[in-house]
Amino acid sequence: MQRIRLRYTKRGRLRFTSHRDFQRAFERALRRAEVPMAYSAGFTPHPKVSYANAAPTGTGSEAEFLEIALVEHRDPEKLRQLLDESLPTGLDITDAVEARTSGLADRLTASVWELRLEGVGPEEAGHAVSVFLNAESVEVERRMKNGVRTFDTRAAVVSLEVTPPRSDRPGDGPCAILRLVVRHVTPAVRPDDVLSGLRAVADLAPPVPAAVTRLAQGLFDEESGTVTDPLAPDREAATAGLRQAAGTAAAKAPEGAGSA
Repeated sequence: MQRIRLRYTKRGRLRFTSHRDFQRAFERALRRAEVPMAYSAGFTPHPKVSYANAAPTGTGSEAEFLEIALVEHRDPEKLRQLLDESLPTGLDITDAVEARTSGLADRLTASVWELRLEGVGPEEAGHAVSVFLNAESVEVERRMKNGVRTFDTRAAVVSLEVTPPRSDRPGDGPCAILRLVVRHVTPAVRPDDVLSGLRAVADLAPPVPAAVTRLAQGLFDEESGTVTDPLAPDREAATAGLRQAAGTAAAKAPEGAGSA
């Protein structure tokens, strides 16, 4: 059985698709692309697809991940192209690697988010960010399956800063863009929880809902303070395997082979 790990996006209006909507669209794409999927056993077999830490409905993402199991070997890049062509624009497959290591979900320990606050000036946002970061704890409430729960958002936030506005932004009104790096903890601290925290400690209340996009997710590197690519270990393992195979082939070659 071959396992392939895929990175995909949720862009534009398709950020409003739920995780279940994406599952249906992806399974249709698997059928259209004639992917030789492995199926579970039992009375209702389903394709073996493992989703990892999907973004909340309504948020965009450049870094969603899943893993599929195949019963026949396929080239990851060709498979990526076929699946990308079979999905609607906005749900784009941007990367594919053969799984050569274990624990993809274990490498998703932090996310980088962009929060666009239309109608909020950078100075106002900067003041709110400073108050938030200087607080020892910032408690917010969220309604969950078992009722309303109060939890601290500050401890999960690695960094929060105002970034320069983009030149391609439509409209002439003020717009603050925040860059947020947050650890994946339990309960999960989401961008809207951080916005609730900014409202609680600094009365920051954007006049329109924030546009939220996940830019990256992966293993948080404590030394560099960055979120690393979770597919990099699989690419490195594949490269090491090719080098080992080449070295083995060279060692087995008859002495003097290839000489004139």
